[in-house]
Amino acid sequence: MQKKLGLLLTLLCMAIIGASAQQLTRFAVVDLPKIYTAFFKDSQAVRDFEQRSARVQADIDKMSAEIQALQKSRLDAASAGDQQKVLSLDNEIYKKTEYLKEYYRIKTAELEDQKKKLTQSDTFLKQVYDEIRIVAESDGYSMVLNLKESSGILWYSPTVDITDKVINNLLTKAGR
Repeated sequence: MQKKLGLLLTLLCMAIIGASAQQLTRFAVVDLPKIYTAFFKDSQAVRDFEQRSARVQADIDKMSAEIQALQKSRLDAASAGDQQKVLSLDNEIYKKTEYLKEYYRIKTAELEDQKKKLTQSDTFLKQVYDEIRIVAESDGYSMVLNLKESSGILWYSPTVDITDKVINNLLTKAGR
């Protein structure tokens, strides 16, 4: 009888160990750029970025309009046969066009740098990663992959996308 009980206990222990060893790893995916856009768009830093971007675009539009006006004047001077004025306007158009190209290049780089800094802010990233961890743990996921940076993801079921849940939790905690 004791041998049977010992054998039964051994089999029961082996079954429990075997069942726990076969636990499946569950993966989730998250779209970080979507989270940044949805949660971070109303912050002061983003509003400042958008205002700066609008100012730069207004400057570019103004310079482009000036160049177009000069080109129209050049055409009028060419039609009138005033070669001296045509050469002068060609020179001015060239200088303003080169300045516009350089301005555009520099300001675009500055705006891209500012945008990158916004999305990589330590406090913001910590808040997002903490919320991803909370959602993943509460839903039983062992690993979360960034959907936009994981080139190895060929297919995923929408049921494992926790992006919207993370956004909702962040917005709730922010009081929005």
